[in-house]
Amino acid sequence: MFARLEGRPVLLVGGGEVALRKARLLLAAGARLTLVSPVLASEFDELAGRFNHLPVRFEPAHLAGQLLVVAATDDNDVNALVYESATELGLFVNLVDDPARSSFIFPSIIDRSPIMVAVSSGGKAPVLVRLLRERLESLLPRHLGGLAELSGRVRHRAKELLSSISDRRRFWERAFASNALAGLIEKQDWQRAEAWLNEGLDKAQRELGEVVLVGAGPGDPGLLTLKGLQQIQQAEVVLYDQLVSPEILDLVRRDATLISVGKKAGDHSVPQDETNRLLVQYAKAGNRVVRLKGGDPFMFGRGGEELEVLADEGIPFSVVPGITAAAGATAYAGIPLTHRDHAQSAVFITGHCQKAGKEPDWQQLAATNQTLVIYMGLMRSEHIQQQLIDHGRQPQTPIAIIERGTQTRQKVLTGTLGELATLARHAASPSLIVIGEVVSLRDRLAWFGEKSGEKSAEINDEQNGEPRGCDLKLVSLA
Repeated sequence: MFARLEGRPVLLVGGGEVALRKARLLLAAGARLTLVSPVLASEFDELAGRFNHLPVRFEPAHLAGQLLVVAATDDNDVNALVYESATELGLFVNLVDDPARSSFIFPSIIDRSPIMVAVSSGGKAPVLVRLLRERLESLLPRHLGGLAELSGRVRHRAKELLSSISDRRRFWERAFASNALAGLIEKQDWQRAEAWLNEGLDKAQRELGEVVLVGAGPGDPGLLTLKGLQQIQQAEVVLYDQLVSPEILDLVRRDATLISVGKKAGDHSVPQDETNRLLVQYAKAGNRVVRLKGGDPFMFGRGGEELEVLADEGIPFSVVPGITAAAGATAYAGIPLTHRDHAQSAVFITGHCQKAGKEPDWQQLAATNQTLVIYMGLMRSEHIQQQLIDHGRQPQTPIAIIERGTQTRQKVLTGTLGELATLARHAASPSLIVIGEVVSLRDRLAWFGEKSGEKSAEINDEQNGEPRGCDLKLVSLA
């Protein structure tokens, strides 16, 4: 809570060093200060004429007409009397370094007037609060107050030109994030900065929205990039996929519109055409739209297809890459994608079928000394297993299925290529299949979660007659 103290009566009891610090704060806030103390420290001379001094011991009668009172003495009896008397009268009271007997406390303040930042621990960790204040002081630019003053001058015109709250909010968010405006403010070129804002207001009346394609990473919110976090906290509309973890969604700004356009193998709940339509609709309405995808949006995420639609519609867009599941999930499972002794390249494929698809080069995929990573391959596991073995990959080749990689519910199943189809029956989506000698390193390199969650396949492999002929889209990293 911030209180307007300008011209309001405040009583300060005490005359030492601590009282001097409180007096400076209260006077800086414009309080009409009365100070009660038989003796004042000599440093109070610098404040002479700015407060009323009563050179007596505190009496309850001194509280008459006061808005709030501060006790800053080293006399416990006096402090107790101040607290009891003020509480009886229903006044706000602060006993310095005694939060249990204070109805308000003084936070640590970062002053960029009219911007004020207050930090408090409720009196529990004052040294920690001081360190935080020092850190914030170094982070917040000195010209922040000037920017706020400038915004105040333009605010009325913004209300006149932009009728809706969402339009005004969008304008200010873009303005405050602009490097151009920041450069003018840093040079304290206030005239040009104000002109820049007014020009931006004129443009905002006829401006399209924009779409930012953001990769959410494999699931652990700590793996979301800083730029990705900034984008989802600035978005007005977020269209998100099934693979985006709840922990990531919790980071989206609270007043944003969240729309699930998730897809699962065999259950395309939102057709791609509908997702495209929503992107265009919200962007043309002037919104800042984030298309949030699990992993990296350009790694089997149909990101390129969606951007083609936006380009055809003339809608501005940008891309924030994310950590793809093949990199994140394998790292959290203790499986290096490449290793000098085991794999000199890594190949990424997806097991999703395409209509009238053609078979990939299984001979290439079955090569030794490489790691094969398969996205969305559970439903095709038997076909993948058979093709790799038929084209020369040894049935004893180590494999892993990583379910919900990097998340707290991560599960890793390990076995051999000959057991792939059986292992896949114990896994659920989203899962990643890793095939190659590097999987054997997991026994020594696993560091995240519990290895006890692993299962070995019981060989009881029934042929389930899954159709063949899927087009396994291919990406190679050598």
